[in-house]
Amino acid sequence: MAGTRGYSSPTREADAAATRARIVDAAALLFTRDGYAATPLRAIAEQAGVSVQSVHLAGPKSALLIAAFERTFAGDEGRHPLYERPEMAAIIAEPDTVAAIGLYARFITFANERSASIVRAMHAAADADPVARAAAADLDERRRRDVGYGAKLFVGRGLVAPDDEGRVADILGFLTAPESYLYFVQGSGWSADRYREWLEQSIHDLVRSPKAR
Repeated sequence: MAGTRGYSSPTREADAAATRARIVDAAALLFTRDGYAATPLRAIAEQAGVSVQSVHLAGPKSALLIAAFERTFAGDEGRHPLYERPEMAAIIAEPDTVAAIGLYARFITFANERSASIVRAMHAAADADPVARAAAADLDERRRRDVGYGAKLFVGRGLVAPDDEGRVADILGFLTAPESYLYFVQGSGWSADRYREWLEQSIHDLVRSPKAR
């Protein structure tokens, strides 16, 4: 019996994780296609091929909205900082700053490309739903934490003066924001490659500016 329990528990956990992934992916699809307010939990259940009860257990709509953004932007869910995720940790560990900025710009471009439609749905939801608005505000605060850490890394590499860290963090947050990607790529017709090149050059310009040094 002990052997059976030891074998079945990981299987159940894997099944539960797969079910949640289907639910979150279904929510992301419907939120972007039909809108947050117009998507009932029943529709998410049908799209995911699960029961409505399973969707309820996965969390309220506002939580599914945030989870959908996290999965599309960073590849997984969770409140852990972006810099703790493996791909970003590898970029931070890159000793060549020029190469690290190039890798970072590529990461942000792909992440924004995946999550742009969810961002639009999130803004619409925040306008209409106080719970979604609070969730989006929490996500914005976490983004500020992440870019603040990025600015701190530039200070550590000697590219930004310590007393200029806050300003650099604010500008870095603007440069890497999904809204900036939407403006250039969806609004102005830029290709993803052109956006990536602009982002990479803008970060170089930011940390090489006289004030940054």
